[in-house]
Amino acid sequence: MEDINRILVVSRMSKYSKKALHYGISLAKKYRAKLYVTHVVHDPFGIEGWNLPMPSLEKDYQNLLMRERKELDNMITQEKQGGMDIDVSIREGEPVKEILSIVKDESIDLVVLLAHEEGHLEHFLFGRSNEDLIRRMPCSILLVKKEPQAIPVPWEP
Repeated sequence: MEDINRILVVSRMSKYSKKALHYGISLAKKYRAKLYVTHVVHDPFGIEGWNLPMPSLEKDYQNLLMRERKELDNMITQEKQGGMDIDVSIREGEPVKEILSIVKDESIDLVVLLAHEEGHLEHFLFGRSNEDLIRRMPCSILLVKKEPQAIPVPWEP
């Protein structure tokens, strides 16, 4: 079995990214690996052919990204202060291309991704690229699922 020396966590700056980052940190500590975290920013408002002005939705999207990034950055800062080797980058553009570029350039051994379980709005805002990544990924992948929703139990008297 090959050693895991370089781990990449792909953050979509959503609330579920914290769970993926937690897994990445935990695995990096266990394997004494270098951790790379990239925030992939997919701009749904830059889509060619998109011509409906939606300044309010775009502003809300930017606020959401800032809030989630701040929380992720706090987690990363805390681990760096504890001595962990973490390289953070922000990439804008087509997510598959950007992620594959990092994997190749940094010789990544394991990629930690969120499993796609978001709602339709999050798919629109953050893109849908896992299927393409999984097919083209030259290394191992860990897909992190969000917490399962509680199934309501019918009330019986």
